[in-house]
Amino acid sequence: MNDKPIGIFDSGVGGVTVLKELQKLLPNEDYIYIGDTASFPYGSKSKKTIIELCKKRIENLIDMEVKIIVIACGTATSQALEEMRKIFNIPIIGIIKPTVKYLKGKNYKNIGVIATTGTIRSNGWEENIRKSIPDAKVQNKACPLLAPMAEEGWTNNEIAKLAVHEYIKDIKDIEALILGCTHYPLFKEIIERELKSNVDIINTGEMVAEELKEFIYANNLENSTEKSGNTEIFLTDLECNFINVAKSLMQKDRIDIQKID
Repeated sequence: MNDKPIGIFDSGVGGVTVLKELQKLLPNEDYIYIGDTASFPYGSKSKKTIIELCKKRIENLIDMEVKIIVIACGTATSQALEEMRKIFNIPIIGIIKPTVKYLKGKNYKNIGVIATTGTIRSNGWEENIRKSIPDAKVQNKACPLLAPMAEEGWTNNEIAKLAVHEYIKDIKDIEALILGCTHYPLFKEIIERELKSNVDIINTGEMVAEELKEFIYANNLENSTEKSGNTEIFLTDLECNFINVAKSLMQKDRIDIQKID
């Protein structure tokens, strides 16, 4: 048993899609979430900068005495996860490998990936998919406008519909589409309408939640209490639209946000 909280971080509100799935599967756990809104977006930054930002956020979470850390960001997972595991002696889970494990279990061979420019440039998704599924065909598409639109709450208006159409119009004949940025589940309904076919649209938060639950119970890290867990949310910059989007996503009338340096 381990009653310490689970730490999660993202560049902004996207990681709340992961937090939401974790709370469904592990409702008794406590959570600390950091949104690095002062550094948003991660997707357009260099690998060196991403590594520096991830290091700071993980140091914050370790100072808050978390027991495990989830990098709830596609860009940070693809460019910094392995480096963070070398630096820190704490379990760290990203969004890529749990999702690839799911793809292999489903025996998918024709796979689409939409993600930030930095994630696509790193080739992190395709490399991991091909390691696990050597004969897979992967179609990648960078969608740099979607994460900023999600931060503004523009996820179901005409601009969102036009952007999604433009980004995925050339993705054809796929069995699964990975939402490779944690902001993208906010556009899931539009994406479903746009594809107009029986495609498995994968919310990586669901895969991460399954992986984390398995890890926690396998390593006796579960919270000993039976009460509903507590969630604390910290932002590096409060001058943003995070709270409005997060309230809608978590279906709450009020969310308390604290500032972290």
